[in-house]
Amino acid sequence: MLSEGDRLTPAARDLLRRQGICVVQKKPEQMTHLDKDHLVAKTHPRIAFRGKLDSLQAEILLLQKQHNAPVAALEDMLTLIRSIMKAEVLNQPLGGYTIASMDEAELHERSHQPQKYYGIGHFLPTHTDGAIVLQLNRLRTLVRETELSCCHAFTQTNGKVLRQDLITALNRLSSACWVLCLACKGGQNGSTGG
Repeated sequence: MLSEGDRLTPAARDLLRRQGICVVQKKPEQMTHLDKDHLVAKTHPRIAFRGKLDSLQAEILLLQKQHNAPVAALEDMLTLIRSIMKAEVLNQPLGGYTIASMDEAELHERSHQPQKYYGIGHFLPTHTDGAIVLQLNRLRTLVRETELSCCHAFTQTNGKVLRQDLITALNRLSSACWVLCLACKGGQNGSTGG
């Protein structure tokens, strides 16, 4: 971004334009920083993805305030979302993580084998389920929306995926939500078993 009073020669302006670099003296309100070097429209898919991550954090914080909520597991989820955001913004790989002491493989396993771990099968939530089960299910749907936003932001038109680590982490986050639903529904009060 140029400071007030800075000027470019016509040749410099042409070079920047050919390189796809936007030169502005004051950031327009409809623009935001993708990173320290790139200004993009607020409708950019990565900016939309960041907004979804913000919404997930807000939803988790509200859920943590509910009576009988699995606060520790939700805190692990919050930590993962914040790690995803940091990895995306800084263009760094996402490190390892656990949710309720479960790694990626165990989250996947438990979400696919509920009878084995929780004594119940997969179910469709209904109004007769407890409030925590229903709120965890809502969180699961918001995680899925965020995962789709991530796919949109990081899948090129040729199908190449640029941030598989983030997409996989969000898929496991959805699994974690389902595992917590199963644990609550199975009468374990939000504990995941062991």
